[in-house]
Amino acid sequence: MILCVAEKPSAGRDIAKVLGANTRHDGFMEGNGYCVTWTFGHLCALYDPHEYNEQWKGWNMSFLPMIPERFSIKVSGDEGVQKQFAIIKKLMSEATEVINCGDPGQEGELIQRWVYQQAGCKVPVKRLWTSSLTEEAIREAFKQLKDQLAYQHLYEAGLMRAIGDWLLGMNASRAYTLKYARGVGKDRSILSIGRVQTPTLALIVKRQQEIEHFVPRTYYELKTLYRDTLFSYVFGKDSDTPENSENSDNSELRGFATMEEAQAVIDSIKDQPLTITSVEKKKGTEYAPRLFDLTSLQVECNKSYGYTAEQTLKLIQSLYEKHVTTYPRVDTTYLSEDIYAHVPKTLEGIKDFFPEVQPLLGLKADGKKGEGSLPKSKKVFDNKKVTDHHAIIPTGQRPDNLTEQEKKVFRKIALRFIAVFYPDCQVSNTTVLAKAGEYDFKVTGRQVLVQGWREVFAKAASSSPDNPDSPDNPETAEPTANGQQPVATLPDFVKGEQGPHEPQLKEKTTTPPKYYTEATLLRAMETAGKTVEDEDLRDAMKENGIGRPSTRAAIIEKLFQRKYIERQGKTVHATALGIDLIAKIISPLLMSAELTGRWEKKMRMIERGEYEARDFLAELKQMTTEVVREVKADIAGQPCPLCKQGRIIRGRTRYGCSRWREGCTFAAPF
Repeated sequence: MILCVAEKPSAGRDIAKVLGANTRHDGFMEGNGYCVTWTFGHLCALYDPHEYNEQWKGWNMSFLPMIPERFSIKVSGDEGVQKQFAIIKKLMSEATEVINCGDPGQEGELIQRWVYQQAGCKVPVKRLWTSSLTEEAIREAFKQLKDQLAYQHLYEAGLMRAIGDWLLGMNASRAYTLKYARGVGKDRSILSIGRVQTPTLALIVKRQQEIEHFVPRTYYELKTLYRDTLFSYVFGKDSDTPENSENSDNSELRGFATMEEAQAVIDSIKDQPLTITSVEKKKGTEYAPRLFDLTSLQVECNKSYGYTAEQTLKLIQSLYEKHVTTYPRVDTTYLSEDIYAHVPKTLEGIKDFFPEVQPLLGLKADGKKGEGSLPKSKKVFDNKKVTDHHAIIPTGQRPDNLTEQEKKVFRKIALRFIAVFYPDCQVSNTTVLAKAGEYDFKVTGRQVLVQGWREVFAKAASSSPDNPDSPDNPETAEPTANGQQPVATLPDFVKGEQGPHEPQLKEKTTTPPKYYTEATLLRAMETAGKTVEDEDLRDAMKENGIGRPSTRAAIIEKLFQRKYIERQGKTVHATALGIDLIAKIISPLLMSAELTGRWEKKMRMIERGEYEARDFLAELKQMTTEVVREVKADIAGQPCPLCKQGRIIRGRTRYGCSRWREGCTFAAPF
């Protein structure tokens, strides 16, 4: 008998149907020489501290750090889990071969491997790998089974992630709670520290403090109106002007620091004609928006519909289990080249729901250029940009029986998939330079010459001007692959023309950074806190992001649940509890998104076989030891050794006495 173990009952039923295992039993299905059973979530977990060492049961600083000589796993104590595990163990003892049908990812591999270890599996194990749960995809995957050793590095990466979270989470949470938490014994509040959770909270707190400490500055913006077009005054690149003025994305277009300076320019040019000195037109190309990975889908659904990251993850997981979209927990926006041949069939499957598909129907997937052939772009199909999974796309199965929320998410995915097979959008970028007296002015514009892929979103939005898919909706407009949006179309200016103009001066105030929304927070996690708009650059930074696409939503939800952050409308704010926690943390490792991102990169290297798991484990142990050492060595809160009356407080780089205003000179470096 061949035993197949799926990740959850619904996936098990899909696999059983394909294999002809139609006889139902308690916890499994049987037939045609196969048994199909399933896990549900994490059946197994790492030991709790006291299961390694009885002394670790109580929280005591002298027993930290807790670093087991060897990590062990156990079956969860939940009654339902115990029952299902017993079924799996019995079936495994009777099987001649096991097929791992878990979710095709790091977490799915870890869940399955731990179950097999605990069940004492002694027969050969093969791996089923599929990005879709349609019948066709499952049949195809069974023809390409691999030995589980082919996925050993994937398992090791998942194992290191679990061990890393245990080591830092258990030790740092206990150390910081024992050292800094209020209360005593059972009344002591627990300070929760996590490898990804804490740097994410630190990002939110840092942004909030920047906003709260922001000092607005007044500046004066000079423009002049000529032929119903506003030209902006051009400053030199080294002008002393506000850094985050409205035109901060262009270092030449800024504001005056004082009204007197601006008025002096106006007085000088108001009676002078404005002369056009240069008209430069360049034709450009706007590429269609990238296909979705999980993070970009969560970002778009948060912007368009206000869905939380966790909501979107649940919705796309449901669409995957309903067979209408492919595997969702992915971090690439590309497709492997073998998908190209299946595109016409996928488009055919969704044509009744998306009229935009019609121009593509009948085109052949032959890779040729020209009429009658389906476009095949490297910006869509690139094997080098795909490892285990490709971008999220429709499977071609009819999207029936979807909830209203699921329909919205599916619509987003389908429209992007359709758009990448339309022609590129052709634009004309125009830059006009002008002079009034001795001063320079400038205006830029863009004109759409050929709609191309934009036609997809224009058609989708035509039924309702408020449709969030509308390319004219500034809040949710579909960006291009190179991050551009159309700007104003300019009149036809001619070099040398001149005429009267109307200078305009506006008083403006610099604005603070914006609070994170869940969308911008997800992007910050993806790029380790750096603001990056360009998608190619963002792709390059993904390896250094904090967390993985599949875990970021859960991390954000955990921060909400622990009341470290809260929602205020669409924005995310740190609570007093969250701010207080970050203020107590002295280890840069625990707060730095960049350092955590480097750690994340090493786990990806383990997954690719480019870094040894044992070397990473040694680093984990060293990092944990250092975090605990820093907490133990912290002298903040102790009596001042100099004046004996104050308490030691922590500054940015050194300790001091709380009575420094009264003249106490105690100081010590960290």
